[in-house]
Amino acid sequence: MDFVKVGALGEIPEGEMRAYDTDAGRVTIAHVEARLFAFGDECTHMGCSLAEGEFDDRAATVECPCHGSVLDVETGEPTEGPAQDAL
Repeated sequence: MDFVKVGALGEIPEGEMRAYDTDAGRVTIAHVEARLFAFGDECTHMGCSLAEGEFDDRAATVECPCHGSVLDVETGEPTEGPAQDAL
């Protein structure tokens, strides 16, 4: 597995997330309780930007701003629809 440096840890305060453009596409990094989770920025429902959604660091979920899908940032699994596919 290859790793790509997108920024410094200090750029993503705990409890927040940031999006970065990479050669492989746009990724969002979420900072949850001293852990970082990276995932593709597009919601699996209709491709809306998850970085523009609501991030709940206590539940480690992000809500898509377009249709309200809620996805677990650790597992990538949807916890509320309409998204059915994991990140």
